[in-house]
Amino acid sequence: MKPRGKLSKTDLARAAEQLRHSHPINHFGFQLIKAERGRAVFRMPVLELHKQIHRVVHGGVLACLADTAGGFAAFLAAPPGSRVLTIELKINFLEGVEHGEIKADARVLRQGKTTSVVDCNVTDQDGRLVSKALMTLAILPPKHPDRSPQPKRRTRGKNGID
Repeated sequence: MKPRGKLSKTDLARAAEQLRHSHPINHFGFQLIKAERGRAVFRMPVLELHKQIHRVVHGGVLACLADTAGGFAAFLAAPPGSRVLTIELKINFLEGVEHGEIKADARVLRQGKTTSVVDCNVTDQDGRLVSKALMTLAILPPKHPDRSPQPKRRTRGKNGID
């Protein structure tokens, strides 16, 4: 993995373009507040749509926030054009959050050729650790839209029979 640090203008533009198309980010109101190679920090104002029946933020929303931050941190550390997909996520819910703002700070712990391991702390506006996530993400090569799969040709054996 390249050392953490500022992203180039090209990398930031690539990151912004990816975020623009994310339905969870748009639906839940996640906002990117910091991005560098191997690290992403998102914030989320607590809204009524985030709460479960006991009036605290639903664990699924916290997991989605952690997954978004972790996936984006891995995306920023991956080679340009790579696709990043979560293959495993483990999360501990430590405190309920009723109001305010939540922040997810994700950092790549280990970047390999095909997988990335990311740690994410989710804190409330008072700095309390409300959940802790560890995830593994697959790093896939870029898709090439101009290279559609070609049908396999049939081959014949020695005597002309398949």
